[in-house]
Amino acid sequence: MPSIKSICVFCGSSSGSNPVYTEKAVALGNLFAEKKITLVYGGSNVGLMHVIAETILKAGGKVIGVMPHTLIQREVAHNGLTQFHVVETMAERKAVMDRLSDAFISMPGGIGTMDELFEVMSWNQLELITKPVALYNVFGYYDQLLAFLDHSVDQRFVKPEHRINLIAESDENVLLEKIFNYKPVKVDGGKWISELRAETDKMNDSIG
Repeated sequence: MPSIKSICVFCGSSSGSNPVYTEKAVALGNLFAEKKITLVYGGSNVGLMHVIAETILKAGGKVIGVMPHTLIQREVAHNGLTQFHVVETMAERKAVMDRLSDAFISMPGGIGTMDELFEVMSWNQLELITKPVALYNVFGYYDQLLAFLDHSVDQRFVKPEHRINLIAESDENVLLEKIFNYKPVKVDGGKWISELRAETDKMNDSIG
């Protein structure tokens, strides 16, 4: 695994209902600055995005924002970042954040955060990338999502290897340590496809 120099963080444009979300965003930001990790994020100046970006900047760290011009026009862009990339679409935003990042962390957030999280998880599954993807499970925020993923494995919609590859920790130090030491569990692609085809053939036989 190559060294981790930049990490993309997905997180909410809200601060959430519990002060612990803000406290842990500050803790993660300070850890990034201490470890000299560049933050790549959506470029916003509100919610937890604002908190982690400001924390790193005040500690002398680097922060890169990526935002479609349509959102900039709504005046939610952070104007004091180290770098700021203006893109045309949300899809381009994700592609640029991927290109600039060695790993991904999902902090508590809403629908946009979930969208970004599952997209990079699917990229890993398809082996378009082989980068660490982690949940910063503050205050048990992602407990129910993790339970759902376990259920998806039980129901044979998600491969155990893909579930295992998702890191989840509530302590920022342990989280980063696992990201630094990440070694993806590989799925036998040929076997996986063969199993899917066999299941489909069996289903077609039962229908016929």
